[in-house]
Amino acid sequence: MTSHPNTMRAVLSRPNEKLVLHDLPVPQPGPGQVLVKVAAAGINRPDLIQRSGMYPPPPGAPDTMGLEASGTVIALGENVTTLKIGDRVTALLPGGGYADYALADEGSCMPIPADLTDIEAAALPETVMTVWANVFERGGLKPGETLLVHGGASGIGTTAIQMAKAYGARVFATAGDAEKVALCEKLGATRGINYKTEDFEAVMREAGGADVILDMVGGPYIQKNIDILNDDGRLVQIAWLQGPVAQLNLMRVMLKRLTFTGSTLRARPPAEKARLAAAVVKNVWPWIEAGQVRPVIDAVFPLEQAEEGQARMQAGTHAGKIMLKVS
Repeated sequence: MTSHPNTMRAVLSRPNEKLVLHDLPVPQPGPGQVLVKVAAAGINRPDLIQRSGMYPPPPGAPDTMGLEASGTVIALGENVTTLKIGDRVTALLPGGGYADYALADEGSCMPIPADLTDIEAAALPETVMTVWANVFERGGLKPGETLLVHGGASGIGTTAIQMAKAYGARVFATAGDAEKVALCEKLGATRGINYKTEDFEAVMREAGGADVILDMVGGPYIQKNIDILNDDGRLVQIAWLQGPVAQLNLMRVMLKRLTFTGSTLRARPPAEKARLAAAVVKNVWPWIEAGQVRPVIDAVFPLEQAEEGQARMQAGTHAGKIMLKVS
């Protein structure tokens, strides 16, 4: 164990209160955990939902914010066997990334790919693991198939485009302005669709439909998604920005043998997160090291400006990941 202070700066999640730094005790790793000196952390939309009081931390998680971070392992809990003090890691967290120090489960830590900065590394866990779990595992994307990504300029969207392209799929993506559409196409989308000026359903029909759709919008998109899926298509839901309630005609689900599924990441047990992390390191890290996948960084704020970082995400003007520089 390396020496470290007894207290740290951290951002607490208190519903509807401004984000400010608090002095808190540095946590101590329990069995199977490591203590990470945080270099950078990612801001994610679930952070905003948690802050509103609608997404409480799972049992045992800290009430400090932050679902992903990069940094250096400085202390080991009991029964940790694959990591050592001094290892640089990026980690999926149940919470606590907006702080100088954070606890991470051993299995949720991944080595930082070569040539990535701490900021880039911290942008990986939440997005890459979400895309792998939903597009590749639940959605079963295959090379040569067509993937439609809604929210293509988001952190999840920019990651999904690159990963699917690297895998040999054809990708379409929706976005809200011409600049974001151009970004989607630069990252590998065959066609970016401006959902404010174009009907994505009409565009996809002309393109031959989709085999897999990754959707974070919900609401009125759900029926359109069902209608443009090809036979044996898969619709994967990861969020509900326009709500989880819709009136649907599900006949096409039967006629086209569709699968409608979805998942969240945070509530999964540590063993499942460890399995996902291992799958990502095996399958996605080679794409990153080959330059085929790279996190898109929209903006970087110091830890004390977490409020401004979340405000940028809330405004919806960002493209890619919004990050916090911690040390």
